[in-house]
Amino acid sequence: MTSFQLKLVAAICMVIDHIGAVFYPEVMVLRVIGRLSFPLFAWLLTQGERKTQNVWAYFRRLAIGALISQPFYTWLFEVRQLNILVTLMVGLAVIRLAKQFSSERYLIWVLGLIATTFIPMDAGVYGLCVILLMARLPVNGISGIFQWWILWIGLHIIDFIALQRSVQLWAMAAPLLIYSLNQNRGPRARWFYGFYPGHLAVLLFIKVQTALTP
Repeated sequence: MTSFQLKLVAAICMVIDHIGAVFYPEVMVLRVIGRLSFPLFAWLLTQGERKTQNVWAYFRRLAIGALISQPFYTWLFEVRQLNILVTLMVGLAVIRLAKQFSSERYLIWVLGLIATTFIPMDAGVYGLCVILLMARLPVNGISGIFQWWILWIGLHIIDFIALQRSVQLWAMAAPLLIYSLNQNRGPRARWFYGFYPGHLAVLLFIKVQTALTP
């Protein structure tokens, strides 16, 4: 796959997950498919951070998308937390600041983890850990790959033990899709900044219309 095709897969999995969460919570296969979405977007974020010429413009686009999306996200899922674009913003800031101030990188990581712990946001600490691990891909050498997978699997086992989210274990398969990538980026896909709030608005409209229908 190209990076563009991977983003399409991540977006489709996200929509399937949200449809399952809002309309068919009892159909677990929809949530299982959805578990692939965030790790893929986390990896795409780290690639964007590496390649962008202006990381803070990238950050600003995420911030605008997060601001527009928040009302739709809150009403659709009936939650009091920030949407996933905020989690991606925190991850982007932590990765870049850790590179710019490498001697303080562990402090920056800890501050990021504290922020995701005490500020309610989608995926929270788990989400930031996923982003930090995805920032290490690709890993060179057999030992490096082995160590990375131990950390990746360990994160999901800890998440399961702490929160009893067995469905989240399916996210462990996401890196297999990343390893299937070729060297081609494919078309640029800035449409996601509009797609995320747009699909939330469409799902919210359907939810409201369904509730009003006798």
